[in-house]
Amino acid sequence: MREKAAVTSALESLPEAWRRIDVLVNNAGLALDLSTIDEGDTDDWDTMIDTNVKGLLYVSRTVIPWMKERKSGHIINIGSTAAKIVYAKGNVYCATKAAVDALSQGMRIDLLPYGIKVTAVHPGAAETEFSLVRFKGDTSKAKGVYTGFEPLQAEDVANVVWYCSSLPPHVCINDLVVTATAQANAYYTYK
Repeated sequence: MREKAAVTSALESLPEAWRRIDVLVNNAGLALDLSTIDEGDTDDWDTMIDTNVKGLLYVSRTVIPWMKERKSGHIINIGSTAAKIVYAKGNVYCATKAAVDALSQGMRIDLLPYGIKVTAVHPGAAETEFSLVRFKGDTSKAKGVYTGFEPLQAEDVANVVWYCSSLPPHVCINDLVVTATAQANAYYTYK
């Protein structure tokens, strides 16, 4: 996802019949560590920016012309509640997810004349490998994120994406925030 040439090459090597992509889900994303802006690891910043923002752009840049040619398609960008409210020590991750939110809005405007839908889905705490990656393999820290409440599961988010993509052609959910019942936003969770 982070290497433009590799992404472009992989997608352009698809057989012609497979290039008819009806729904593109831009789901690559990660967070690395929690630190104040003055103590952040710049290599971690590069990885988050390259994956969460540039990866989405590289895939979209290749697929969108195929959708424009057909004047149809649906792009679903997976953001985060972190796009909506910044939390302490999440600075660069939150910024990348705010970028996903802004890119979704811009795509929606740019692709409007082509009948291409653009939806941003912003999940809250979902118990996946996300926290294990954030804490670089520290399983006790990762488990602690989800202790004391029932978080979302990957299947919950997948069901939301499926719902958004299964609506009639004239209906588009532009922006959707989904959290566990115990979560009010990216910062407040009742445990």
